[in-house]
Amino acid sequence: MTKEMYDVTIVGGGPAGLFTAFYSGMRDLKTKIIECSDQLGGRVLIFPEKMIWDIGGMPPILGGQLIEQLIEQAKTFDPTIVLNQKVENLEKQVDGTFILTSATGEKHYSRTVILAVGYGVLSLQKLDMEGADKYEVTNLHYTVQELEVFRNKRVLISGGGNSAVDWANELAPIAASVTVVHRRDEFGGHERNVAMMREAVNVKTPYEVTQLHGDADLIQAVSIANKETEEIERIEVDAVIVSHGLKCDYGALEKWGLHIKDSNAIVNEKCETNIDGVFGAGDFVSHPSKVHYIAGAFADAILALNSAKLYMEPDAPKMAYVSSHNIRFKERNKNIGLVDNDYREVRG
Repeated sequence: MTKEMYDVTIVGGGPAGLFTAFYSGMRDLKTKIIECSDQLGGRVLIFPEKMIWDIGGMPPILGGQLIEQLIEQAKTFDPTIVLNQKVENLEKQVDGTFILTSATGEKHYSRTVILAVGYGVLSLQKLDMEGADKYEVTNLHYTVQELEVFRNKRVLISGGGNSAVDWANELAPIAASVTVVHRRDEFGGHERNVAMMREAVNVKTPYEVTQLHGDADLIQAVSIANKETEEIERIEVDAVIVSHGLKCDYGALEKWGLHIKDSNAIVNEKCETNIDGVFGAGDFVSHPSKVHYIAGAFADAILALNSAKLYMEPDAPKMAYVSSHNIRFKERNKNIGLVDNDYREVRG
């Protein structure tokens, strides 16, 4: 079997991994992405209809559309994309290269590795209540895939994080009513979004869901209890959305010898881990200037890839030419109908 060697192998196919693949192509590196699930997109797949506003220079965009555009961009330089493979082992060879072995037994060979695994294998925190699972096929939801499902319905949302707040704001204009139940008075969303939610929907704090009432098919009402007074209130509903966060599982990765603290790999300002030749980007990493936005993941991607390039080629430029002056895009611009009369070839 041929041991095909790549310059860069990116573990993880979310926003950080996808942009790393694109930028790796800009730096003329042979690139592979390995994703453990059957599709690219990472955590954004959980909220395809959530509107994302905070990416510089981009108009508000749905999560699903952002994924589509990131995938298209990542494929610009034809990286190898491997799906349905969870990397279980990382082994550094005497010559400094790496062998990554997946749970299927397949081996991948690379000169450098960039870990963009987000929070690892994610699973939704489900409602810990007897009989709740039978409603998952009808009107108990753990994510919002299509807003239209909730049009003109009485919706109860349990949770107080970003997703709960955002879904409440998204559903307020189309649902018959929206009630948000949270066990604390404080919410985890952005301040402006929390203020908007408090004005647009019925907020019940400090409450928690204690019982679901329904027939064999549908939840028809929910009992909630005040955490301080223990008062019980019954709310009639057509749909329940549970947004209690995510469980993260890094699996065997935690045994690779990386410096991990509070579920994050600690990297320096160059996105270098404590293992030479291994770099990190996105939600997986922590560093003093870390920004936990998608835009921050893009910055990490550039830093990690530049570090990988210099690790392999110490005399290489510290970064790629910007796309407007990068010779690799000259023909591509013509192919998509862009004319740049001021284009000037920049020679290294």
